Amino acid sequence: MTSVSFQPTTGSLRVPDGRLHYELRGSGPLVVLAGAPMNADAFAPLADLIAGEFTVLTTDPRGIGRSPLDDPEQDSTPPLRADDLARLIEHVDAGPAAAFGSSGGACSVLALAQSHPERVRVVIAHEPPLNELVADRDDLHAATEKMIETHQSGDMVGAWRMFMRSANIMIPDPVLEQMFGPDRPADQLADERRWFAHELRGTTRWKPDAGALRAVKDKVVIGIGEDSDGQLCDRASRALGEAVGIEPVLFPGGHTGFADDPASFAERLRGVLAGTG
Repeated sequence: MTSVSFQPTTGSLRVPDGRLHYELRGSGPLVVLAGAPMNADAFAPLADLIAGEFTVLTTDPRGIGRSPLDDPEQDSTPPLRADDLARLIEHVDAGPAAAFGSSGGACSVLALAQSHPERVRVVIAHEPPLNELVADRDDLHAATEKMIETHQSGDMVGAWRMFMRSANIMIPDPVLEQMFGPDRPADQLADERRWFAHELRGTTRWKPDAGALRAVKDKVVIGIGEDSDGQLCDRASRALGEAVGIEPVLFPGGHTGFADDPASFAERLRGVLAGTG
């Protein structure tokens, strides 16, 4: 199916400690596409592809982009972002939702399943960075602290080099320098600074409640990229599957497959959604 560009309806929801930017497009059952730190724009191509069959809700997560916090120094955690998603689902009055989250957004939707199961019919957690679930967690936490320190010192490329090494994602240095050098838009740099300073630690140190997820396992899907074999999020996702008793589902591409090849990803996502009712 080819993509049709849907003009989203944009809105802003006041929450107790800030304001959330969100976008709605399409019609049909509600599907949430959530990232962290990825904002609504990152999911727009995928959202357009499925908006012919679903009402698609995307959002800038708290403190990122168009979702400012009253206290800019407040940390972002999966439980806080889950509360935000629950409020958005209630606000648009189209739930319960199928909630797809990738990376830090996968942690958000897992926390949503734990704390607000009535708001979802299914959550699809695509490659959550659950460092707490793998055997080398202490080394990973130490590496995270080092990359945060490096980024705050002003060495953005060095911090990203450490991040990619820790994630076991191989990107050549010239590409890293092009992607993450200082010559980028100010809003992108601001979001990146916030992610390193106030989101990365709280996301990767979060440990899901396996018992709570087992209690709603009929609502939980764990997704892994076909090209992610051996990467950190592949290991963490498989560890989560073992803890909860769920066999992961493969999606096209790697960690950012939803953005790299949205058409193939949309086809797989439709199949998963159809299989979960």
